[in-house]
Amino acid sequence: MIGIAITTPIILGIITNHLDIGLALCFGAFWCSPSDVSGNLKHKQIGILIAAFLVTIISFIGGYFHVSNVFLFPLLGVLTFSIAFISIYGFRASLISFSGLLALVLSFAHTSENLEIYQYALWIGAGGLWYLGLSTLWFYLNPKAYSEETLHDIFLLTADFLDTRKQLFGEQPTRETLNEQLTNLKIELTEHHDTFREILISYRKSSGRSNYLGKRLLVFIQLVELLETAIANPVNYSKMDALFETHPKFKTNFQELVSELSSQLRAIANHTNNSKKFPSNKVLYELFKHLEQDILSLKNEDHPEDYEQYLMLHNFLDYQKEQFEKLNKIKWLLGNPELSSEKIITTDDLKRFVNTQDYTPKLILRNLSFRSTIFKHSLRLAITVMLGYGIGLFFDLQNPYWIILTIIIIMRPSYGLTKTRSKDRVIGTLIGAVLASVLVLFISNIYVFGVLGVLSIVIAFSMIQKNYKATSTFVTLSVIFIYAILEPDILKVIQFRVLDTIIGATLSYLAMRWLLPVWSFMEIGDNIKDGLKANTAFFKSISSYLQQKGKIPTSLKVNRKEAFLQMSNLSAAFQRMAQEPKSKQNHIDEIYELVEINHNFLASLASLSAYVQNHKTTDASEEFIAISEKIQDNLDAVCSQLKTINFENPQLKSKPSILNNESEQLKSSIHRLTTETILKTDNVHTHKEAHLIWEQMYWLFALSEDMLKLTSKFKLN
Repeated sequence: MIGIAITTPIILGIITNHLDIGLALCFGAFWCSPSDVSGNLKHKQIGILIAAFLVTIISFIGGYFHVSNVFLFPLLGVLTFSIAFISIYGFRASLISFSGLLALVLSFAHTSENLEIYQYALWIGAGGLWYLGLSTLWFYLNPKAYSEETLHDIFLLTADFLDTRKQLFGEQPTRETLNEQLTNLKIELTEHHDTFREILISYRKSSGRSNYLGKRLLVFIQLVELLETAIANPVNYSKMDALFETHPKFKTNFQELVSELSSQLRAIANHTNNSKKFPSNKVLYELFKHLEQDILSLKNEDHPEDYEQYLMLHNFLDYQKEQFEKLNKIKWLLGNPELSSEKIITTDDLKRFVNTQDYTPKLILRNLSFRSTIFKHSLRLAITVMLGYGIGLFFDLQNPYWIILTIIIIMRPSYGLTKTRSKDRVIGTLIGAVLASVLVLFISNIYVFGVLGVLSIVIAFSMIQKNYKATSTFVTLSVIFIYAILEPDILKVIQFRVLDTIIGATLSYLAMRWLLPVWSFMEIGDNIKDGLKANTAFFKSISSYLQQKGKIPTSLKVNRKEAFLQMSNLSAAFQRMAQEPKSKQNHIDEIYELVEINHNFLASLASLSAYVQNHKTTDASEEFIAISEKIQDNLDAVCSQLKTINFENPQLKSKPSILNNESEQLKSSIHRLTTETILKTDNVHTHKEAHLIWEQMYWLFALSEDMLKLTSKFKLN
């Protein structure tokens, strides 16, 4: 679509002998395209409209950049800061901001000989409207494209998660690496889940309820629950590791089972609208049958250790059966069934799962502070842009605006991402320059250059989210091919392109390191607090449901979604911290331990949640209520301590506080309660329930106690 949007005006401009107008329309469409991301159609349209208005205003102001440098530098700095500051309003606003910054930089590049400044700016705006019309037309021609594409990605990411998760069965030397991969997948899945919810709500508003939307929503719910069940574990990981080490055949069999489940998810993703091509369940039935027989051989009630392993494996098998049931339900839903009205979820319930962006003007005032990451980033970007342009003018470089273009594309609020993009940008530019140098030696036809330039920019945009190095390569190729049409000495252009990129990348890195730096340790405390708060709310929902029973409340699922979201945010924050200089990783080992405990806590909650939602449970005992209260007390104590720890400059106590270690006492109590339940009845279902729930309660208590011990090591304000 970007290829069509930018080539059509140029071709029409050449045909009608109005190339200046064609180029202006092309630029307007190109600058507004970043705002065209998956999501609500209305939000997309508003985003493109605002981007079109912004690039029009910026192009009008930029038309007067030929004024003296006395006015140019302050104007450049103020505009850069103001446009970048728009990012406080969230992801879509950051894309609009990027459009404005592109327009600002490229105002230096193009001066129209046949159009007045105001005419050129208006044609730029018209180009934005042209892209808006094209995007809207594409949506109405294929209204299901965005939802189908997003759902397809969720299927594949969930399958990837299952494949990675299966590698954790048993002790692994690469467990830390695997956990990092799982974390990245969870972050991606959380983003896709939010996008899909937003798409579904926008469709509901525009076209009301429909069988198609109802089925897609129910499929999506199954995928969300599939993810939760994938994280679930019937006991703590050390017990499962020991079991799989003793009985390696179970590890292999469970891995084969999970592999088949993920394989089927991928097959369904590729044939969503053709249920006849869905894979058969024959292989899964066989795997389940063999596993059940092997697990049954461990059933020896006279030998407690074997019987505990039997219960453990049987509960783990039950989780896989739940995955299988969800997979079958997805197949059934995509097989075009008629849905009854009670199966359709209301829009009001769906809205509870969507995060809304605050667009109040008060947000500007709240962020006009050096405590705001976006404020510091905007100021840093403005100073670096002025410095980059000044260097370009001082050394009389051919296109000094290429330096500030590199700065704007590379520099991000986080140090780690800026460093990575700087390296990828330089490498990609060098590769692109070498390829272009070879091609221009054999090609001299300007029409071929034009075609290659358009193809390169389309490929670059299609890869921008997946491989920034490749994107940089193709952006460099597109720029060089376009200049090859206008500039006879193309090799000189290539040299300056490489030089400007290196200067821009170097300035970006140095500014990020030394100019108003923002280090993740300044924010990690808030992420830990938010993560613990969300886990606490999720725990309360599960505990309350186990005690009160009845219909599963929507609040439990909302709290589950919030816990997963906050854990993704916490993981992303810690990853940023881990990428920063060692000197800025204050007490990273203790912070990593806190993050890891929070993730294990969520895994345990997911195990409980998946079990109670899919099994009928007995009434909560007094012991269960007592342990729940102890866990809650520990969590409240941790929350209180976190509020008083200064994570910007965390200090450890010389003598850590000595806390009562109740987990060992509780362990014997849990063992006693499980044994008593097994002796009271011959019902295996009751035995499995007792084993799983008491194991999780013990694990949750031990984790909450570990968190309390860890936070007590820090000095409090």
